[in-house]
Amino acid sequence: MTRLFRRWIARAVLSLSIVAATVSASYGQEKVVRIGYQKYGKLVLLKSKGSLEEKLKAVGTKVVWTEFPSGPPLLEALNVGAIDFGNTGEAPPIFAQAAGAPIQYVAYEPPAPKGEAILVPKDSAIKSVADLKGKKVALNKGSNVHYLLVKALEKAGVKYSEIEPVFLAPADARAAFERGAVDAWVIWDPFQAAAEAATGARTVADGTGIVANYQFYFASKKFLQADPKIVELVLAQLSEVDDWAKGDIHAVAEQLAPSIGLSVPVVEVALKRQAYGIKPVTDAVVADQQQVADAFYALGLIPKQIKISDVAWRPGT
Repeated sequence: MTRLFRRWIARAVLSLSIVAATVSASYGQEKVVRIGYQKYGKLVLLKSKGSLEEKLKAVGTKVVWTEFPSGPPLLEALNVGAIDFGNTGEAPPIFAQAAGAPIQYVAYEPPAPKGEAILVPKDSAIKSVADLKGKKVALNKGSNVHYLLVKALEKAGVKYSEIEPVFLAPADARAAFERGAVDAWVIWDPFQAAAEAATGARTVADGTGIVANYQFYFASKKFLQADPKIVELVLAQLSEVDDWAKGDIHAVAEQLAPSIGLSVPVVEVALKRQAYGIKPVTDAVVADQQQVADAFYALGLIPKQIKISDVAWRPGT
């Protein structure tokens, strides 16, 4: 299992080619914040609005944006100092902290349990999570859906070792799912909504009653110590975007759809399953995240026990 963990880190390191442009773009600038984002979420909206650039310019700071395909490579980039700030689901930071990454949780979004699910083809004989025993299940290793799968199996009385996980990035997993190379696919929105619309995929289980499916925002420890006010400024701008998004989901879908490459109705479905509110990290959230870490350690998915409270930041501290 340690070997698998090392291979995951090695693959994540390959993502550094993605951020090479970021590093070169920021070189020589007196003050810059480098933000990593994924194709979908509040950071994409913040980037498209351009308001953060204006606020940062007023305090002598520039922003450089870099897109990542998922959470694990984003946090590996933060680990090696290629970015300063970003967001992921609940599982990637567990792997990152266990690998020694200098991450700091700085904010979170409330639970969105319907925003991730275990999907099966519409004509599949699989009717429940218990039916996954002995089956091939595709997922992005180390992503938020990894924890959903672990807990859903546990609730159904199926051991993690009794299924065959097939670790694939979303695009590759969709292809494998459609050609029948895997029996089920654990995925998050908007890929989830897209698969449902395009293939008629059925949901065997989403996170409801199983996992919270938090979204977290992170800064590197070094950047947070050097520029806590910049982190607070970014979070304040995210809150403004969040307020707009929850008040006009259709407008947000129209803005996001072209960049994601999905139809407006599909994006709307995903947005309605999303949570809203950018909140400071609380003791209760830390406790929930600790359960994720403990579950992964018990399964041998991370090489050592970790304490989430060691890397949870409170504004003003």
